[in-house]
Amino acid sequence: MKVIIVGGGWAGCAAAYAAEKSGGEVVLLEKTDLLLGTGLVGGIMRNNGRFTALEEARALGGHEFIALIESVARHGSVDFPGHKHAMLYDVTRIEPVMRKFLTGCGVEIKLQTRMTEVFASNGYINGVVTGNDEMLRADAFIDTTGSAGPAKNCTRFGSGCAMCILRCPTFGPRVSLTARAGLPEITAGEGFPHFEAMSGSCKLDKGSLAQHLVEKLEKDGVLIIPLPPEMYKDELLGGKACQQYALTDYARNLIILDTGHAKLMTPYFPLEKLRELPGFANARYADPYSGGRGNSVRFMAMSHCNDALQVDGVKNLFCAGEKTGPLVGHTEAIVTGLLAGYNAVRLVNGREPVTLPEDLAAGDIIAYMHRQMKQPAELTKKYTFSGSVYFERMQQRGLYTTDITAIHERVRRAGYCNMIG
Repeated sequence: MKVIIVGGGWAGCAAAYAAEKSGGEVVLLEKTDLLLGTGLVGGIMRNNGRFTALEEARALGGHEFIALIESVARHGSVDFPGHKHAMLYDVTRIEPVMRKFLTGCGVEIKLQTRMTEVFASNGYINGVVTGNDEMLRADAFIDTTGSAGPAKNCTRFGSGCAMCILRCPTFGPRVSLTARAGLPEITAGEGFPHFEAMSGSCKLDKGSLAQHLVEKLEKDGVLIIPLPPEMYKDELLGGKACQQYALTDYARNLIILDTGHAKLMTPYFPLEKLRELPGFANARYADPYSGGRGNSVRFMAMSHCNDALQVDGVKNLFCAGEKTGPLVGHTEAIVTGLLAGYNAVRLVNGREPVTLPEDLAAGDIIAYMHRQMKQPAELTKKYTFSGSVYFERMQQRGLYTTDITAIHERVRRAGYCNMIG
């Protein structure tokens, strides 16, 4: 039961874990030299409804995976504007820990391995070819290649290549498994509304900030610094991919979180302006290097898939993360990755892939997003457990809770407790 996963971000790593735990022989392909993709600069979990969703993922069988993230947490319960009880993990430590963990689980990780071609026939993918001219065959495939870039899209829809963590100029542009299989994608600007968006935050090098600011940041996990009115950035909020942070507070304050680096939530602050603020005279960006102008452009290509995350047109192809639709965040990528990995092995075993029930937040967000996407205007919205339109729905439906016992009991009642493994 061999499963090939293309893309080593949060979704790909979660899919690899779930497929291996479910009995699959897993190969994970990642075009760069590091796993976790934007997870290397994100660092936020458990804020708002992500608390509920992460506990659902734990109850579904992802407990080891989630415990690993918790092992590198810097702060366990941080409140910041619009968000409660966030866990901030250390982006400088997470990657080697995840790599060692997946290897220990039996996952074969191929770094600096770019998928270039796909061989398919009669509605099935048979194998992929890499940039190293290696042909790899499997029984099922999972597309977690994301939706950001390549650089030409960052130029067309953004401010050009901001030299982000995805590093397209070094390792080559994103190659979609779905597209290479000859399947249509939902692509921004091509018969659809312009739903592309720019990644919403940047990293500042702590060593470039005043020591008293760093000490307070590391103590509290968050800094909130009011901006003078002439520096307000209200007009930039609409272009953020993470619409849960498109609040006035983020345009009129510097909001900084401690994720190892200093995570700047305020949109795209020109360095010369940032350095006018007390304590920021020597500030510089750690990621992206051109963070004063922008960040990567995301949601450029999504797969047509069902609620079991099976891609339309190929029976043995699944997807997770941003390939499933305008889904934002690490927790969202993990939840869909776990489901895709589990379903890939289930399919190879001759069983029908499962759809998570809408009584669970994890099932509801997938089903609701896919229903909304059928209306072209709804593609401009982003779906996340932590805010925007979905967190409102989550609260209205009574799915949001921080009662861990109640969350696990809900998964048990639905019949999906320890589904994985």
